[in-house]
Amino acid sequence: MSASASATKPPSATKTAAATKTAVKPAERLTSLDAYRGFIMLAMASGGLALAKVAKSFPDNRTWQILGEQFDHAEWKWGGFWDMIQPSFMFMVGVSMAYSYAGRQARGQSYSRMLGHAIYRSVVLVLLGVFLDSNGNDRTDWVFPNVLCQIGLGYTFLFLLWNRPPAVQLLAAVLILVADWGLFYAYPTPAAELTAKNYAELGVPANWPHLEGRAAHWDKNTNVAAAADRVFLNWFPREKPFKANEGGYTTLNFVPSLATMIFGLMAGGLMRSSLRPVGKLAWLIGAGLIALGVGYLLDIYDICPVVKRIWTPSWAIYSTGWTLLMLAAFYLVVDVAGFRRAAWPLVVVGMNSIAMYCMARLLGGWISRTLQRHLGEDVLTLYGGVDSIYEPVVRLSLVLFVMWLVCVWLYRQRIFFKI
Repeated sequence: MSASASATKPPSATKTAAATKTAVKPAERLTSLDAYRGFIMLAMASGGLALAKVAKSFPDNRTWQILGEQFDHAEWKWGGFWDMIQPSFMFMVGVSMAYSYAGRQARGQSYSRMLGHAIYRSVVLVLLGVFLDSNGNDRTDWVFPNVLCQIGLGYTFLFLLWNRPPAVQLLAAVLILVADWGLFYAYPTPAAELTAKNYAELGVPANWPHLEGRAAHWDKNTNVAAAADRVFLNWFPREKPFKANEGGYTTLNFVPSLATMIFGLMAGGLMRSSLRPVGKLAWLIGAGLIALGVGYLLDIYDICPVVKRIWTPSWAIYSTGWTLLMLAAFYLVVDVAGFRRAAWPLVVVGMNSIAMYCMARLLGGWISRTLQRHLGEDVLTLYGGVDSIYEPVVRLSLVLFVMWLVCVWLYRQRIFFKI
């Protein structure tokens, strides 16, 4: 979810030659990337429009049940649309890097200066993630599974692979995923005598559907990454010792999710290449289908389960398949077919992703209360007040619309928040 790449003008031939010794292609803007980013940001900021909550009121309605499943996180294995939001963030960071640092290089920035910027961005993203996660707490909550921290922890390593040959980038991603798999597999599975009380202390409910066989190495909060957090996170000041993340998320997720960003970096290199649009689409779709197949096979053959919450290697590959297909769809509609005007409502958000993310994390409740104060409950909910089943859908829709209007205003004022 890094700031969108800026369109730049190429420097003079003399300056370029002095800075890089070779001609550097300037970074053009990829409108479809802005639209894709805006779509994902709006989805995140919407809170899923509480569709998963509403679906519980219609247990016998298959349509509502499908909506509920797609707009809620999977309990552990696999996942629907809602679980693809963070992989899209991570993937687009890589795509954006291919453009943003090409632009910096074209302006004559040295490698050391760009590396310094990457380190600076890493630190700021981690601190911003901690700040936003601490909102509403009495003290700083030093946890790192949220998307900004995960991006920040891997960003500098990603930069070190920028401008490398695709084969090197692919090899790095594969090695990362293989090493992550080996780390989890080498860690012992829970002992048979582990009691329900022990599991409860680790945030695992008594009715938890435990993974079995080889997959048990990736079970909730009994895996190596969860064990690492019980050491690492207790280095920071806390009100009480950290034992487990309630959702099963871990700090070490940033290692395999770095592979997701690398795949995005490779896709960005493809999009910047001189290949014709039909060739780019073929690569995106073909690679996306292959990634879906590989991730699926790794799970069904009990090599590695597809689990988003701990970003298993199979999940990194499987989710990348969907992100590649989504990028292909936006590229086809926006940049190839030319529906740029229709994509504008998404682009204004995609070009201010940091602003939208911060608004969603900090201002959603305040906007909701302000609307209710000035418009009244009946106007706000439209369906009979706060006790209506559909109240959260209408409320979150109106809150999202207000945040979108802010992005429109920022766009018209040419104000873009970047790190």
